[in-house]
Amino acid sequence: MKTSRRHILFNLIIILVPWLSLLFIGKRHFKRFFASSFIIATLEMISHIYGHMRGWWEFYDKPRSFIKDELPFDIGPYIPIAVWIHKFSYGNFKKFVLLNALANAAFSFLFMPFLKKIKIIKLKRLNYVQFFFYIHYKAYLLYGVQHLIEKNRNNRNTY
Repeated sequence: MKTSRRHILFNLIIILVPWLSLLFIGKRHFKRFFASSFIIATLEMISHIYGHMRGWWEFYDKPRSFIKDELPFDIGPYIPIAVWIHKFSYGNFKKFVLLNALANAAFSFLFMPFLKKIKIIKLKRLNYVQFFFYIHYKAYLLYGVQHLIEKNRNNRNTY
């Protein structure tokens, strides 16, 4: 069985739209926040591989493949959204956590049921609350990595 057109179109949209939005963020913000976002997206890929193996979710199209199923989520919205959230909140930890919690809650409780309805993916061994925590804990790592990058950058500038 081959991948449905719906799934291919969804993958294209989920990759292209977030990256095109970065045209409006500015070169300075992109350069400042890309590294930490990329590092955490790499961690997210590892988490997705683990979740894929554990059967935490299931994609409707067969055969199952990390490249056509989970990878578009990692290379699509993850990095651009992290860059945007950093732009609007870095330096204010409470605001950063709140924006991440809102984005992760929207993804977990609104977007995931929508994806189930259009037969892209459904949660299998996780409920929506568990899935929220599965994606939300990485926000703290993201902030910490950016903090270390900023600290390293400031230390280099003082010498």
